[in-house]
Amino acid sequence: MELREEHVSSKPIFEGKIIRVTLDEARLPDGKLARREVCYHPGGVAILALDEDETVYLVQQYRYPIDKILLELPAGKLEDGEDHGLAAARELSEETGLEADSFTYLGYTLASPGFCDEALHMYLARGLHRNQQHLDEDEFLNVIPMPFAQLAEKCMSGEITDAKTVTTTLKVKILLGL
Repeated sequence: MELREEHVSSKPIFEGKIIRVTLDEARLPDGKLARREVCYHPGGVAILALDEDETVYLVQQYRYPIDKILLELPAGKLEDGEDHGLAAARELSEETGLEADSFTYLGYTLASPGFCDEALHMYLARGLHRNQQHLDEDEFLNVIPMPFAQLAEKCMSGEITDAKTVTTTLKVKILLGL
């Protein structure tokens, strides 16, 4: 059975600092037309920074859309045309003050493909060195060190629910056999 939908038209709804939203019309495989609300996002990076004693560095920050303080991996959005590997190094440094000797690319995950094209590129950072944290002017967070095993437990128990953190943690757990 054919599953692909054909784009027919697009109407801009909103253009902001981070996202762009359109109301699209698509032709379904059976020939009928359907409306699709689409959110376009430049994508982002998530970094699991792991030191030699298996400590991982998380960030604790308030997330306005859900009115909660979350514990997450350092992460951030890609700047226009920015290479995601360079973005990973930039975000790790900005949010935690850590620099890494190596970054291992773990692939990407789609945040919510039912309405949004956001791809989150995941990295493992090793060979960590402390430097100066330099947050964006509208960014407020705490850096929380934690044993990797405890992070994995919190992901499995549902205490940590942030998708990029759960996905990256489980990938690293399997990759390194931790």
